[in-house]
Amino acid sequence: MTSVQIESAVLTEPAVRELLAELDAHRQEQHPEERAVPTPLDEDEVAPGRDVLLVATDEESGVALGCGAVRVREPGVAEITCMYVRPQAPRRHGIATALLAALEAEASALFADRVVLASGERQVEAVALYRRAGYAEIERFGEYADAPLSLCLGRTIAAEPSE
Repeated sequence: MTSVQIESAVLTEPAVRELLAELDAHRQEQHPEERAVPTPLDEDEVAPGRDVLLVATDEESGVALGCGAVRVREPGVAEITCMYVRPQAPRRHGIATALLAALEAEASALFADRVVLASGERQVEAVALYRRAGYAEIERFGEYADAPLSLCLGRTIAAEPSE
């Protein structure tokens, strides 16, 4: 079993850049149609206090296995803007599930009680993961509203109580 550490990261870190480049290539491969792939993350989308970028790392080897980002979309609503686990990462070890849970925890810490995301209808494994975690299909939103290959999902979570 792989032991994974999930920590916040900075967009400019080389390992993060490498993961995001792989994610963009994977998205482009699955959805070669024009405008089917969202624009890559930029530094404004992972600004501290408003957004969080996480990296999952194998504790033993130190190799980055995956990443994800969550941002406040509007008060009470956070969006998982990306989530990726490398194909060579061990499968069925709970890496994606742990990363999703960590992203939801960060959304809660940002005072969101609802999480939304957009996936591609061709991303069968990702959609299955989200559905197992309680996500249900919602109306396409924001930049995904006119993207017919986008599948938008959402679920309610418990926001951290304010102190």
